Amino acid sequence: MRETSERSNTAPGHRIAMILLGIAVTPVLLSSSSLGSQLSSSALIKVVVLGSIILTILSIITICVGEKARMPTYGIVKYPFGEKGAIAINILLAVSLFGWIAVTANMFGHSVHDLLAQHGLNLPVPILVAIGCVIFVAATAFGFELLGKVAQFAVPVIALMLAYCLYVAAHGSAEVPVRLAEMNTGVAVSTVVGTIIVLVATLPDFGSFVHDRKHAIIGAGMTFLIAYPLLYWAGATPSGMTGQGSLLGSMAVFGAVFPAALLLIFATVTGNAGNMFQGTLVVSTLFTRFPKWQITVALGVLAVIVGSMDIMGWFIPFLLFLGIATPPVAGIYIADFLLYRRNGYDEKVLVAEPQIKVMTFVAWIIGSMVGFLTVKDVFTFTSIPSVDSILVACACYAAFSRFSRGALAAG
Repeated sequence: MRETSERSNTAPGHRIAMILLGIAVTPVLLSSSSLGSQLSSSALIKVVVLGSIILTILSIITICVGEKARMPTYGIVKYPFGEKGAIAINILLAVSLFGWIAVTANMFGHSVHDLLAQHGLNLPVPILVAIGCVIFVAATAFGFELLGKVAQFAVPVIALMLAYCLYVAAHGSAEVPVRLAEMNTGVAVSTVVGTIIVLVATLPDFGSFVHDRKHAIIGAGMTFLIAYPLLYWAGATPSGMTGQGSLLGSMAVFGAVFPAALLLIFATVTGNAGNMFQGTLVVSTLFTRFPKWQITVALGVLAVIVGSMDIMGWFIPFLLFLGIATPPVAGIYIADFLLYRRNGYDEKVLVAEPQIKVMTFVAWIIGSMVGFLTVKDVFTFTSIPSVDSILVACACYAAFSRFSRGALAAG
């Protein structure tokens, strides 16, 4: 049995929160600006608070599963999906994580290019992407401890620069935009939740490194109940004041592009260091012969190649599609934990049980289809597609696994 135990190489809750915030900054700054330009200030606060409460509840559950299992997401999914079946899920996670690595590397290159261009320097974007990937790899290849130190340095700097951007916006003058219609509340809350739901679904990666359950809850609470809503609100406010759909565009109105570009550069460094860490963990399950540092370097090289391409237009929709398929995985391993693994994860059952659990894949497909259909507004349960897909996958797995176990017992 794998039991919870405090080990010397584990981390306290506040350090986990720092790392998670470092990863969250980039997607938050991308999505919050768009949301801020479509909502009033009071409506923005309402949806951010609601979304953060939902994320807090989910994150506490998922990070505590990792803390109990003492293994990352790729190890946990073996139990509901089967040892060989989990390979398909790990490929999904690997592709999704690498996609965000490449997109963030691309964003780093363009942010640095825009910053240098203001000072008369015009370096090619691919060179800047390569420099960024060297930084990402260096922040990841030496393991979890260095990742934590990078976050401890970078996250306070990001917070200070974001506070400065807010100060400039608050004391600047901009024509108040006229909104023809506000975004629907359900859609807005869905945006707040969906922005970071893949990270929440893979939180066992970090739960396996936390001291104990109390610190797991502290880490999740500090991140998603306190810091995340503040970060989202701060990222959205300048766009709400200017009507611009991006932070750089908003700060350009106030003549303060430099701090915004610098903020995005730091955000991409911490975000991609975390993506690299998670990507290395999951890819190492697919290529077990290679040490983790070699996998990190390989991911960095591939990120240079893909990130140097003009990928933003076609790759982000693909990643958002993968984001629909990932939350149901969390619903399934949550149900599996609550029903069968509360006392720990026994590796012996992996040998005794089927290597591929077909009905689990059926539950996953149903959950993913529900997520896709609710995104397309065919129907809805909670008005938040990712939450709908998690709940449906969780319920289907509970029903199917009970039926399967009952059939085996009867046979």
